Parts: sequence; C-alpha cells; structure tokens
Amino acid sequence: MADATWQWDETLYAGSARHYSVGRWPYPPAIAEAIRTALDLDSTGRLLDVGCGPGSLTLLLAPQFETAVGVDADRDMLAEAQRRAGAAGVTNVEWRHLRAEDLPADLGTFRVATFAQSYHWMDRPLVARRVRDMLAPDGAWVHLSANTHQGVADDDRLPYPRPPWTRIDELVARYLGPVRRAGRGLRPADTPAAEEDVMRHAGYAGPHRITVGQGNVVERSVDEVTSAVFSLSSSAPHLFGDRLPAFEADLRELLTSAARDGLFAERPRDIEIVIWRP
Repeated sequence: MADATWQWDETLYAGSARHYSVGRWPYPPAIAEAIRTALDLDSTGRLLDVGCGPGSLTLLLAPQFETAVGVDADRDMLAEAQRRAGAAGVTNVEWRHLRAEDLPADLGTFRVATFAQSYHWMDRPLVARRVRDMLAPDGAWVHLSANTHQGVADDDRLPYPRPPWTRIDELVARYLGPVRRAGRGLRPADTPAAEEDVMRHAGYAGPHRITVGQGNVVERSVDEVTSAVFSLSSSAPHLFGDRLPAFEADLRELLTSAARDGLFAERPRDIEIVIWRP
C-alpha cells in the first residue's frame, strides 16, 4: 500500500458480499476469451485467483483450467463465491480463506495467477515475490484493472439519467466524514504508477496489455445502484453502524428523485488486462 500507517483488517468489506451480484456488473465473456488467446489456454493447468472476492473472475475463467483455487481474506465473500459456483454448476474450484500475504500456503504450482480489483489492498512487493515462486516457468500473472460498479462519466447519449455519483459521494461523506474509510481506518492514497517498478523488481518481464471494451449501455435500477454503493469498501454497510437504516433511506430518496421511471443508464468502462511473465 502507499501508506504504511494503514493496516488491513477483516472488516474491510464487511456486509458487502451480498451486494456484489446486484450492484456490480459481471466481467464480460470477452475477458475470458482475451486471456485464453493471449496465454494459449487449453483447459489444463491450475488457476490461482488472489483476492477473489465473490468469485466474479474465478468462475468466468475456471472452464479454461483443469482446476482453480480462489483465495480471499473475507469469509463472507467466499461464502458468496461458493453460492455462485453452485448456482452456475462450476465444480472445479476450491475456495481458501487466507490473505495474499500468507501465500504460498502449500497450495502448489499454478499456470496462471489472477488479480482483479484486489492487488491495491495488498503488500504488493511481498505478494509479487511470493506468487512468482508459485508460477510454473511458462506461467503468467494477470492483473485486471477495472471498475464494475460505476460507468463512464462523460457519456451523454443515454436513454436514462446517469446515477448521481457526485451527490452519492457527498451523502457518504456527510455520514462518514470527508476522508474515505477503509475498514477500521482511513483509505490511503493509491499509487498505481508504482506497479511496474514493483513487478520488475520482483523479477517479472512485461507487461503485455490488452484492452477489452464493453460498449453496450446498461440500465440500472435504484436497487442496483444502492447495492453498488454498499459493495464499496469506502461505504460498506458496517461503517454506518446504527445509522445504516437512515443512510439507506437517504440514499434511496436521492436515487429515486434522480431516476426516470425508476431507472438509470451507464456505459461500462473498458477493462485493461495486464500480463506479466515470471
């Protein structure tokens, strides 16, 4: 992390897991196809998805491998991942409750390790070194840079209004304060530009970058945008304490007044796939 004073704790996403499938749109199948083509996957080998959350990427990629392991530090996220795996009929994934910093945890060797919207929460130099030792000689580290709760900000050709994200942020700040929260502490400043230095210092070669456009406009209900807000670490349900009902009532009132016929519309952002080789 950029700020060494911030310490991870188990409350980071407390209460958020059930909101993911409602408030965040799924990764498109084009992601799996792009990764399959780039890495010449053939349904053999093992996948390690680090910081897997509710299994959004794990379950999409699992058919490309013989077996997969999803690792996350949040038990509720893993329970949601197991539920979603059962609903999708995916049977080749093992779910493990542990922090990325505790790898390798006797998990063995993998053909691919993936990180999707999770690496910034970790001790990046430590995790990069440990995962590198878990990759096969011809393996790959894959990082997805994505935002699946909020769409493009400057698209004005939409059939319904965009969710009022600025006003939503102002409402969250009114309840939780002006500095974004993260678990029991405050969210440190992100330094994504340092990632290439971290990876090269850990012995990786690359990167190879692929951009996957999503294109189609997505219609969203008040319920879906409400869940999108609660899916974020900075507005996870536990942060509001006994003021949670009041916050949700104010949020829904804001969204209902801003929607048209109860609906919003957004164009999902492009997703960048970054591939490193050990």
